[in-house]
Amino acid sequence: MTAQKSINILAFFFFNALLSQPLWANTDHHAIAAHAPIGVMGDHMHKKGEWMFSYRYMSMSMEGNLQDDNSVAPETIVSSGLPLRVVPIDMTTDMHMLGAMYAPNDQLTLMLMVNYIEKEMDHLTFQGMSGITRLGVFTTETSGMGDTKIGALYSLRSDDSTNIHLNLSLSIPTGKIDHTDQILTPMNTTPSPRLPYPMQLGSGTYDIQPGITYAGTRHSWDWGSQVKMTIRLDDNDEGYSLGDQTQVTSWGGYRFTRWLTGSLRLTYTHADEISGRDGSINLPVQTSNPDNFGGERIDLGVGITLIGTEGAQKGHRLALEYETTIDQDVNGIQMEMQDMLTIGYQFSL
Repeated sequence: MTAQKSINILAFFFFNALLSQPLWANTDHHAIAAHAPIGVMGDHMHKKGEWMFSYRYMSMSMEGNLQDDNSVAPETIVSSGLPLRVVPIDMTTDMHMLGAMYAPNDQLTLMLMVNYIEKEMDHLTFQGMSGITRLGVFTTETSGMGDTKIGALYSLRSDDSTNIHLNLSLSIPTGKIDHTDQILTPMNTTPSPRLPYPMQLGSGTYDIQPGITYAGTRHSWDWGSQVKMTIRLDDNDEGYSLGDQTQVTSWGGYRFTRWLTGSLRLTYTHADEISGRDGSINLPVQTSNPDNFGGERIDLGVGITLIGTEGAQKGHRLALEYETTIDQDVNGIQMEMQDMLTIGYQFSL
């Protein structure tokens, strides 16, 4: 299935469900019991005066390289005629995210999210200015605070079986974009230049993230869809901005017992290439080229959720979701996305 067909299917189900609901109907807030998979942010609202605190651990893995939608070997990349002598071979990103939500009234829920990120990328260096002689492997690492998000959810419809709300958040550039680390050059030297874009921890820009979320439940079943965008408001201090992004996700879940729910989720992501360039990032590796960013990706997720329903466990939620990439088409040459694991804990009071 092509990416375009997948987004058409997701959009059809989302808007068919959304438009079938009268948005001006009852707006008294009755929080439905169902939640989206833990990998979905801003999926539900809260009652007046209610707080929710959350922690998520997310681990993302990339391995190998793609040119468009085809796998490409390191030797092919450095023999392509492009000025490339270093090839990334795998990357892991671990994120620890703390969140808080508060509802001043039944129609509005406020949000805050801060995160700490750790990135690690392995590279293969080829010797000299040409040829396919492997010189060695090196690893770069970065860690620190990522960008901070503040936002709000505004209810359009809420009853015992249906929730529809608007999402709007602002990403504040608290993540550094000038990290350096030691590398291995084709000339067998080991300087410490500014690292390429994927190894930086933030966007460096103020970004707005509008969206809309629909969620429904009936008996033991629940389902939903969400459309969200990330729009970069300007170039950052280094002269570039990451690409705008659109994401559409739809999910379905089944409650096996009062305390155990399983879910399936399909997500389509489209991202633009980087606009502009950081003049301090000029290395013979594909991740230094702003044209080698963005594209389309489809991910399939499976999740489980444990829900506290009574006594001391009430208000607690522990969840896990595993996502794997089933289709990817990139701009230029990029690393191939493999999978992501999200583990989360939420507590409402």
